[in-house]
Amino acid sequence: MTTDALLLYGTPAVEAEPVRLSAGALSADFVNGNLRTIRHGGTEVLRAIAYIVRDRDWGTYEPTLTDLVIDQNVDTFSVSYSASCTGPDGSRLRFRATIEGSAEGRLTFDVSALPESDFETNRCGFCILHPIARLAGSQVTVEHTDGHVVATRLPELIDPWQPFKNIRAIIHQVRPGVTAECRMDGDTFEMEDQRNWSDASYKTYVRPLALPWPYVLPAGQPLRQTISLRIAGEGTAPAAAVASEPVRVELGEAGSRLPDIGVVIYPEDVETALANLSTLTTLGPQQLLFHYDPTRGHGLDALRAFARLATAYPAEATLECVAACAGDLDAELSGVAALVRRAGLNLSAIAVSPSVDRQSTPPGSAWPECPPLEEVYAAARRAFPDIRAGGGMFSYFTELNRKRVPADQLDFVTHCTCPIVHAADDLSIMQSLEALPFITQSVRSIFGAKPYRIGPSTIAMRQNPYGGATKPNPGGQRIAMADSDPRHAGLFAAAWTIGYAARVAPAGLEMLTLSSFTGPFGVLASSGEPVAEGSPRPIFQAIKGLCELAGLAHVAARTSDETKVLALAGRSATGETVAWLANLTADDVPVDISAFGRDHLVTTPYAITRIG
Repeated sequence: MTTDALLLYGTPAVEAEPVRLSAGALSADFVNGNLRTIRHGGTEVLRAIAYIVRDRDWGTYEPTLTDLVIDQNVDTFSVSYSASCTGPDGSRLRFRATIEGSAEGRLTFDVSALPESDFETNRCGFCILHPIARLAGSQVTVEHTDGHVVATRLPELIDPWQPFKNIRAIIHQVRPGVTAECRMDGDTFEMEDQRNWSDASYKTYVRPLALPWPYVLPAGQPLRQTISLRIAGEGTAPAAAVASEPVRVELGEAGSRLPDIGVVIYPEDVETALANLSTLTTLGPQQLLFHYDPTRGHGLDALRAFARLATAYPAEATLECVAACAGDLDAELSGVAALVRRAGLNLSAIAVSPSVDRQSTPPGSAWPECPPLEEVYAAARRAFPDIRAGGGMFSYFTELNRKRVPADQLDFVTHCTCPIVHAADDLSIMQSLEALPFITQSVRSIFGAKPYRIGPSTIAMRQNPYGGATKPNPGGQRIAMADSDPRHAGLFAAAWTIGYAARVAPAGLEMLTLSSFTGPFGVLASSGEPVAEGSPRPIFQAIKGLCELAGLAHVAARTSDETKVLALAGRSATGETVAWLANLTADDVPVDISAFGRDHLVTTPYAITRIG
């Protein structure tokens, strides 16, 4: 097993091991004051119960825990602690938490909070995560705050808004004969479909988004919330998997071609790319995605820089063009076209999106002023009549789901994802891969067979649609909404990248972009990383492998445990099958690869392995 944390995560810091709490068939992991992976009889009931305090940009405070006491017996467990959060203005919120669980299938998480001074927040209270595995589209019973009870279903396709509001309790089936009731007291709760952001959960949270935010918790005014989970029934628990049993890879039929792989290039990246042209050639992307944003000062010089790189590396080139939409659309976009011609930049496609659409419009908020998208895309067509024109959102699927573009005017639709919008721990990032098939299925449901592109999608957040800015991360920590993430420099990112491509491959994308060439989203290292500055990061090998698969027929590949190992396979015209495996865990995982005419192998933590 690899033990070098720097190589695995791009940082020597490792996450604290969770404390496993158990009482009979009930178990949960206690992590940083909250509960993760709540199981009954080995079946995941809830993904998390967490008391969350967010700042005005939706960043999450990391509370300081004191007076922690954990008691465990055969039939019960209990946890208690005190905690505090300090705002940027020095304001402080203190709270006291108690957690109790019993073998009767009961779990209670209670928090009493007290602001020492007026405390500004966008959210303060519990978030409950229901997993999507086995639950998407399933029947649930919802009790509302007025006592009304409704039998309904969790969404199968991703709901752009809140599927349920004014919630007091949710009941779902854990397995045949066993149900779980999650009851929420102390405030009004509602649910959002977190798959919008590639989270693998439905999130029930406190305080309706239609109410104003940020808001102020008045000094000295206490608030208390309680989450009660009750699991009932006598259903038979599924047989537990043998831990030492290898993960089995199975191959299916060949289908649509695997997508071109793109690399996003920012104006400030061009000189480094030109200085490392042989490395770019070795990487082998089929597409260069040039990011062009006149609202941030990009102009003729940026386009000329792109033209130099496009000449030196003659791949397909798409201009990701942010439109200010502040005046005459024809004048604006024909002006961009004139600059492209002056720069000598040969494009195969342009993707256009209004600048304001990079900011989210949450439920209850007023939509910003923006010309109708039909007019934006018509102007783009007139300005660039001889190349393909695409559109969508340069932010995330969330925004595309909420503001659906007129696809009949477009040659392709596009959006990005980011796994650290809500949480940035290692497990949550890898679990985000579970949500990707639901995203692609939802896009196909909305836009049919329209050519479809995803990216740039990276672990770090390149823009923050939900606040004023991304979070600076000079210390290289694991923080949500950060503009850089240390794991991008480690083996972790390579495994996540292969896993990402495997999850979206059935959608038949025409292009997938999962990195830039340089910088915090790139394939070349900066100083202080596991490899020497300027040399390829581990993600380089993953992107190179995807570039080599591009254009091959996608071969359906499944594994017997996709929480541990994902597989991506392609078949050439000559019948050769090539596959990449990604170990998504921090453990050695044995893999049965008899489907490839070989016995087995042992994949090391976050390793990517080529077969064929």
